[in-house]
Amino acid sequence: MRKKFICGNWKMYKNQNDAIKFIKKFKPLVKKARAEIVIAAPFTLLPVLEKQLIKSNIKLAAQNLFYEKEGAFTGEISARMIKDFADYVIVGHSERRKYFHEDNELINKKIKAALDEKLKVIFCLGESFDERNLAVTFDVVHKQLAEGLDGISSENLKNIIIAYEPVWAIGTGRNATPAQAEEVHFFLKQELKKIFGTDTRIIYGGSVTSENAASILKMPNVDGCLPGGSSLDTVKLAKIIKSF
Repeated sequence: MRKKFICGNWKMYKNQNDAIKFIKKFKPLVKKARAEIVIAAPFTLLPVLEKQLIKSNIKLAAQNLFYEKEGAFTGEISARMIKDFADYVIVGHSERRKYFHEDNELINKKIKAALDEKLKVIFCLGESFDERNLAVTFDVVHKQLAEGLDGISSENLKNIIIAYEPVWAIGTGRNATPAQAEEVHFFLKQELKKIFGTDTRIIYGGSVTSENAASILKMPNVDGCLPGGSSLDTVKLAKIIKSF
């Protein structure tokens, strides 16, 4: 049976001192945890955290990447640079789609770039509030899934974790009910089997808290979660990790 996969996304928070204080307090809280634990930190903190996490059960993820290997792309970070410090990278987060206008084609390029460098991918997708109200959730996530994973081999699917994050629940304090999350996770797994002949882990992101995590994580097709704000607090994140 697969372990639950918990990735705390720090977004654009914490400087070096904040990060070191957090990790020193957090490590003993989750030393015997049954989950796979990942911290998605800003690029500047990855080398700092890597040193703090030697011989730890906590892995690191970058929050984004550029799809070229190298070149005159001022301000961008490549998969080759990331893999010096992290095992995972988040691709297609709703905030990247919203604020930086990333589309499925660009996200597909980023996924391929990450896989080429042997990084594991946390691939985010989900519908907006309007799309949920129009009852087109399944159409939206199917399109994001199919186009985002276009040209990806079945063999590489094992290196991808899907994160279902309904956009209407990101940073709003609203979260999908356990039943709503389960319904979409089940649908995505069926779609993966149609496309690839197999599925992969699907985690839930969208206002996950230490209070609601247990009810969401007990759903049979929810393989973990991607907390944002709650991951900035050591006690809250540890409680999520220990909630199942």
